[in-house]
Amino acid sequence: MVKQTILNANHHLLHARMVEFCGWEMPLHYGSQIEEHHAVRRDCGMFDISHMCVVDVTGPDARAFLLRLLTNNVARLHQPGKALYSCMLNEDGGVLDDLIAYYLDDMRYRVVVNACTTEHDLAWMRERLAKWALDVMLDPRRDLAMLAVQGPHAREKVWQVLPEAQTGTMGLAPFYCAEMEELFVARTGYAGEDGFEISLPAARVQAVWQALLDAGVRPCGLGARDTLRLEAGMHLYGQDMDENVSPLDAGLAWTVDLSDERDFVGRNALLARPRQCQLCGLVLRAPGVLRAGQEVRTAHGAGVITSGTFSPTMRRAIALARLPLQVAVGEEVRVAIRDQYSEAFVVKPPFVRGGKILIQS
Repeated sequence: MVKQTILNANHHLLHARMVEFCGWEMPLHYGSQIEEHHAVRRDCGMFDISHMCVVDVTGPDARAFLLRLLTNNVARLHQPGKALYSCMLNEDGGVLDDLIAYYLDDMRYRVVVNACTTEHDLAWMRERLAKWALDVMLDPRRDLAMLAVQGPHAREKVWQVLPEAQTGTMGLAPFYCAEMEELFVARTGYAGEDGFEISLPAARVQAVWQALLDAGVRPCGLGARDTLRLEAGMHLYGQDMDENVSPLDAGLAWTVDLSDERDFVGRNALLARPRQCQLCGLVLRAPGVLRAGQEVRTAHGAGVITSGTFSPTMRRAIALARLPLQVAVGEEVRVAIRDQYSEAFVVKPPFVRGGKILIQS
């Protein structure tokens, strides 16, 4: 049975093209994926991200639990509201999920997990919790909905619609959150632009969605979300990494804290198997399309594209690719596109951030 978010009827009213994504019926676009993409880069767009799952982690052992569960170190979080991006690994060092953990206080954390991995993540967390016998409660917040409002004018639009959020978020730094009664607002996102991700009671989200729509915020679907995140050099679980890929090979070594003796799941596997390859950006020189799974030939051996698209901002084909460690930024490579090999060059992501193209040549 395909699941629906609380905003499903709203998407149909806007004549969205709906598709199945990770077991959910979600909007792909509302008429023009390209226009939705540009709206986020130039003004403001909103996404229904209620298919993702908020999990509250509470109790006396909440910190101890996350210290053992995650690759990144929650002990570095001291200021309430600070967010931390991390991977969660299996015992073999493969990535079960990439997620954000918010520190609220020493006994309260909030974790947001991906839609495709929610049930597996929850089962894994419960198994670890039982094994470690820690005093922690895991509470999947099915009563909440989530919106992402992104773009250079996103914050002003949110304050216009939710004036009660302005005082608590006016001075909010990137990668921090604020709790305001029934609102949970984080200055985070998946588009490479400023904005907020908002958790709120599901019973209220339709009214907020409509108010944002009336304020001129453009609804955006999964298509624009993917091109925006790829321009921003952000990973997609299931393509750029999965349970068979080490974070060291997926460009996520920066989320792995090995600076002390902290014993987290997958640590020993990472230490036993050093990095084998790297995740790089590619820009195609000639017209064409880059797609996941295409072979990349380099002077140092073969690689593979993990995510590829046409960049609406750059008006060129771009990709993330897993390549041999010896490949350097600026090198020329060849990508197998249908029955021929096309030239591309290697870059360091991101490609676009804050509306600005960061890649030259």
